[in-house]
Amino acid sequence: MTDIGIIGSEGRMGRAIAVLLEDTAGLAGGVDAGGDIAALAGSSDVLVDFSAPTALESNLAAAREAGTPILIGTTGLGETHHAQIDAAAQNIAVLQAANTSLGVNLLAHLVRNAAARLDADWDIEIVEMHHRHKVDAPSGTALLLGEAAAAGRKQTLGDVAEKGRAGLDCARTEGAIGFASLRGGSVAGDHQVILAADGERIELGHRAESREIFARGAIKAALWLADMPAGRYVMGDVLGL
Repeated sequence: MTDIGIIGSEGRMGRAIAVLLEDTAGLAGGVDAGGDIAALAGSSDVLVDFSAPTALESNLAAAREAGTPILIGTTGLGETHHAQIDAAAQNIAVLQAANTSLGVNLLAHLVRNAAARLDADWDIEIVEMHHRHKVDAPSGTALLLGEAAAAGRKQTLGDVAEKGRAGLDCARTEGAIGFASLRGGSVAGDHQVILAADGERIELGHRAESREIFARGAIKAALWLADMPAGRYVMGDVLGL
């Protein structure tokens, strides 16, 4: 049995994963801020990290020292964090996922294919809604979908993203990928990618009805990652996309 260690075990995702592990795999243990991450890394076959961006560097260091694969599910990461992941992936298997839902990652695949086949006459907008406590926007999943759309058009998302519009001069830029973020209630996660042209519109979406879907996907990915060689992986690799 593969033993999974949870970093951020008292968070929403950590608790959801721990409950499911009772039936699907082994639980090596869990830590939170101030806990002994090195000890957990040493006793785990694979780690899952749903803590905070500020903890990523130390979490990766502990995983590298122990030679333990690690799944990074923390969102709100910046360029520095991705550079840290790249460095760690030289020594251990690292899977970084903005969203561990299998459905969302299949959606990203569909978005990329759609964007690749439709020309610039089709505007792309991404709308996401999450619970009132979420602090980062656009969500990591919205950015994942934006990256997929940009890749389909052979663009870099940073060059074409429009995040938030306000004021009297907000005309849409041709070829832009727009984002809108909504927050309220207890929404686990709703995402919709709209491809709109004159006279017609395609809407591709995903609705998370419970956090359990992310926990199931994280466990599936962690079990897959446990046997992989050093390198950087994504959820699409788990699905064979």
